[in-house]
Amino acid sequence: MAKFNDYINAKTLAAYITAAGSNKIPYLGATLFPASKKLGLDLKWIKTHAGLPVSLAIGAFDAKSVIRSRSGFTLTKTEMPFFREAMVIREEDRQELLRFAEMGDRYIKTILENIYNDAENLVAGAEVVAERMRMQLLSTGKIAIEDADQRTINYDYLLKSAHKPAKLTGTNAWSNADAPVTEQITGWLDMIEDDTGERPSRAILNSTTFNLLKKNKQVLADLKPLLVTQNAPIKNTQLNQWFQDTFGLSVAVYSKKFLPVFGGAAEKFFPDNVFTLLPAGNLGNTWFGTTPEEADLMAGHNANVQLVNTGVAITTFNTVDPVNISTKVSQIVLPSFEAADKIFIATVG
Repeated sequence: MAKFNDYINAKTLAAYITAAGSNKIPYLGATLFPASKKLGLDLKWIKTHAGLPVSLAIGAFDAKSVIRSRSGFTLTKTEMPFFREAMVIREEDRQELLRFAEMGDRYIKTILENIYNDAENLVAGAEVVAERMRMQLLSTGKIAIEDADQRTINYDYLLKSAHKPAKLTGTNAWSNADAPVTEQITGWLDMIEDDTGERPSRAILNSTTFNLLKKNKQVLADLKPLLVTQNAPIKNTQLNQWFQDTFGLSVAVYSKKFLPVFGGAAEKFFPDNVFTLLPAGNLGNTWFGTTPEEADLMAGHNANVQLVNTGVAITTFNTVDPVNISTKVSQIVLPSFEAADKIFIATVG
């Protein structure tokens, strides 16, 4: 009879998870901050001054060149946080597996798939961590995570205050049908273009914020003539087209949710009442560091380690007393944000 380690090891788990994830639609943040790998814990990136080009100075023949002062740049350095969690197949579980194994391959396959799903859930949790970080950046300009003692660790990416103004209130808030949304969005686009020379071409908001605009009087004035009847509801496709026609914006309505690690109700990755303008192209990278499992156990004989999703380490190992098989998933992850100066975050209500 085959040993359980023939079925339950990092290699088989990684193959199962890779196959299971091949047909999944990636998180929005993963397309904006592509995954990259580096050694160690330290994360450094250079954030250059994102401004308009300066005309070249006039020169003279047979004279030295005019030395231009370099536009300001910031070297950002921080230590990337480490995440790790495990699940265990206990002695009692192993006895159940033995009992079902005697009933044939069909039963053992079902049990093994449940075990593989445990590991898949841990990897999915690693993906949630990275997506939370990316969406926090795009909705607040900061990252706040809780450690095992529920203490908050903060990473501030130092967005320009003018690009993240105070929230809109009163008649300016989008919950008010009279809010001048056309003038507001145009003003935000103009500000980023004036500051950086590049006009945002994309926007992110969730469905709650998106639906507020369907009741806005300016939006209704533009779209009502296009409806079959005056009482017909505005469709999502029509509002998306309004954004494109009015502002040249491609809009992502992002309402995915996750469950917090310390319990509680499901939360949205991208919060209500936030509208963020983005430039074209990548905004940064999702950097994965080198976990202790990858650095120290990959070549060892006491544990089995495989990497998935660029930098997520799956590790399986046996303990002798008690006799258990443990599966742990670990990652060191933090996004860089080179395009931070080119975004605008509006808290609209």
